[in-house]
Amino acid sequence: MKLYIKYMVSLRCKMIVKEALEKLGLHDTALDLGLVEILEEITPEQRQRLKETLGRSGLELLDDKKSILIDKIKTVIIEMIHYSEELPTVNYSDYISEKLDYDYTYLSNIFSEVKGITIQHFIIMHKIEKVKELLLYDEMNLSEISYKLHYSSVSHLSNQFKKITGLSPSFFKKLRQKRTANLEDL
Repeated sequence: MKLYIKYMVSLRCKMIVKEALEKLGLHDTALDLGLVEILEEITPEQRQRLKETLGRSGLELLDDKKSILIDKIKTVIIEMIHYSEELPTVNYSDYISEKLDYDYTYLSNIFSEVKGITIQHFIIMHKIEKVKELLLYDEMNLSEISYKLHYSSVSHLSNQFKKITGLSPSFFKKLRQKRTANLEDL
């Protein structure tokens, strides 16, 4: 049986889910971001207890089909941007559609209806979060980050960064360096 869990985006979340299942006497066969497969059928009482346990950790057991599909879309995007070494070379729409085996227009319409933003905007927001992370690590320059995240140019990346954060990438990096220097003075 498959269970879908919202906000399950890290190894820590997986450990919380695994522990909650074990307490209920349930055994997982697969545990992935946003999804867990269990051997047994879950009783309504077990479902309710699992829902409450997960809720205390900020996780949510999903019930309706739209929420499950939205969570699958978000998980594919988060894995694609934050956890894979290379972004796909195909269009993101083709990638998402292929991964979920749904028509992209259908996915896009459902996502926009439920979340109030487009899939493309969600992707951009996560790419900018990844840019921030890479800037803070200070291991890559802006050109390398731009190339890694498949931006057409450094200028395009900078424009999107400023549009989302209100800051230029270089100013963002300087703020971080200034904050670190101030903390060292304490």
